[in-house]
Amino acid sequence: MLTWLAVNWINIVVLAVVILVVGLVIRSMIRDKRAGKSSCGGNCGSCAGCNACRSPEIKEGGRL
Repeated sequence: MLTWLAVNWINIVVLAVVILVVGLVIRSMIRDKRAGKSSCGGNCGSCAGCNACRSPEIKEGGRL
């Protein structure tokens, strides 16, 4: 077991860093979603999926 760890330690470190970064990105996305932030530009007039993500008041006004 120790031999395997000695041979693959760099792969383990890289994998841990990737998992950490992905976890932080997901955490940030969840926090933004709970805070009501959106990643869209807010121009519902040119959005094919505007019926799914915005309230009617915002859709009628166009831009946020």
